[in-house]
Amino acid sequence: MNRIPDPNAVFPNEYKTSCFLKNVVTAPNISIGDYTYYDDPDDPAGFERNNVLFNYPEFGDHLLIGKFCAIAAGTKFIMGPANHRISSVTTYPFHVFGGAWQENTPPHLDQLPRKGDIVIGNDVWIGRECVIMPGTRIGDGAIVAARSVVTGEIPPYTVFGGNPARFRKRRFGEELTRLLLQFRWWDLEPEALVEVLPILCDPDLERVTRALRARLTPSAPQ
Repeated sequence: MNRIPDPNAVFPNEYKTSCFLKNVVTAPNISIGDYTYYDDPDDPAGFERNNVLFNYPEFGDHLLIGKFCAIAAGTKFIMGPANHRISSVTTYPFHVFGGAWQENTPPHLDQLPRKGDIVIGNDVWIGRECVIMPGTRIGDGAIVAARSVVTGEIPPYTVFGGNPARFRKRRFGEELTRLLLQFRWWDLEPEALVEVLPILCDPDLERVTRALRARLTPSAPQ
């Protein structure tokens, strides 16, 4: 099955606008799963430099993105050090400018609020020019509409959009959502994934539900 796309390729197709991100990120606090790509006509391989902002690993937060995610051009992930101190009467970051200001203020990173990691599930589609804020969690199979600003939590297989991003609809009914979360197709071996692609790309959702139900229902003992 050497025709299966290579997850270790930087540019997986001839157009070279899509980049498999796990092969170009270097920061120790960024983890990205197989086949997740960033699409950008200008500099897709520059994702870490251009799209993950204010990332200082020593601050302690992480950017975790699952497998098979599609991230559109212009999306920005804002890491925790982008924040300012809000526990005092001024938000001004005196410490970073050195001199007497630095001598009379606590270390800059120690003053910042901590929102936690950004965690993106599997098979998530993030539309063009979205902004993902610190502490955001996006569940498997979710869709984020273009130019949304995302904070908080987005449940699996839902559509969110706007500024701030709000719930728009559920992608599927309860049973199909449950089956997909149980099936976890993104964890299949490459050859097994090829076999189920007709199911995953079938617009007849009732037929998909039946197929997944059959695959997940234990066979009766002979």
